[in-house]
Amino acid sequence: MSAPSIPNLLSLRGRAGGRGRGFAGRGRGGSSGPGRGLSHDATIQGTDTDAAVSRLSAVDLGYLSDPFARFFVQGPPTRRLPIINRGTYSRTTAIDRIVDRFLATTAPLPRRQIVSLGAGTDTRCLRLFASRGLDNLTYHEIDFPDMITRKRTILESNAYLNTVLQAPEPASPTSWRAVGASPETSNTLILHGLDLRRLSSTPDPDTPPLLLPHLDPNAPTLLISECCLCYLSPSDAASVMRHFTQAISAPVAIVIYEPVLPNDPFGRTMVSNLAARGITMPTLEVYPTPADQETRLREAGFDEARSRTVNVIWDRWVDEGEKRRIDLLEGGLDEVEEWELLAGHYIVVWGWMTTRGREGGGLDLTVEDERVSSSRDVED
Repeated sequence: MSAPSIPNLLSLRGRAGGRGRGFAGRGRGGSSGPGRGLSHDATIQGTDTDAAVSRLSAVDLGYLSDPFARFFVQGPPTRRLPIINRGTYSRTTAIDRIVDRFLATTAPLPRRQIVSLGAGTDTRCLRLFASRGLDNLTYHEIDFPDMITRKRTILESNAYLNTVLQAPEPASPTSWRAVGASPETSNTLILHGLDLRRLSSTPDPDTPPLLLPHLDPNAPTLLISECCLCYLSPSDAASVMRHFTQAISAPVAIVIYEPVLPNDPFGRTMVSNLAARGITMPTLEVYPTPADQETRLREAGFDEARSRTVNVIWDRWVDEGEKRRIDLLEGGLDEVEEWELLAGHYIVVWGWMTTRGREGGGLDLTVEDERVSSSRDVED
């Protein structure tokens, strides 16, 4: 599937045409309303191509280090605009930092798990498994069966990837298990080919609910949604979170990346241009502000919730030396005002349970606004 064009979100400034902008991508959650059906599902699945191309662009230009990105893009690489590359860097850095905090907090425990919703061809699991010292982690990835089949085929056929993960083997009618290649660790990837709506506790009468296979109810768990839950109806999105908070007796945490502020002039243009591509995000209207997003997590049972827009992440979480390094990659960013607009309309929100269960107590995913030097944790 060829990469769909990123919607032009900046036509407010008279820049319509072939300079589309947007940080959305990689989310696959399912149809967002009646009448959308499979065509909308296919459109949402196509956003994974956008994200994979953007990730490879950031890697090739030196923003990020990810030796696995090249294997999930078909055809020649496409160079994204600097504003997109910076956005890819910022969202990756932020989510990596929260994931690292979860792993550090749970390191002494005999088991812990991460569940990536709408994972597509994301490479975070590979980067983690290739890093030194990581152990006793089960990484679940959920996506439509076609998406999981594509990823499984790549993992099976690529010799370099097999130095990190053994070839996947069937683990259930809907899932595949790939064990970490290092004999010194007990890390495992489980690929689940299913529609997230099957996990809803209030499913369609014709679609019985399904418990996620091989989910450990006693392991502290981090959920990741990068532009995934936003494509579901608000009730289905809430039910997916509830599926995990009810099925797991250990503490649960979550990190979400998606747009916000749909009702200001820029936000209305953003929504309009996404709709022109057949993309709707039903939760955007229900949780339009950072405060609404934090309230959403607290109402879902998370004791603590924090949020940062992408431009705040860039300003506060990246140190000056790293900013200078990035600016030198493409000669700086001329579109500063555009960056502030666009990055201010995307958010990372995360929450966690401070007390729960008998194993390991609660979590603490507090991330201060302190600058970090780099997210380049895997060398080519």
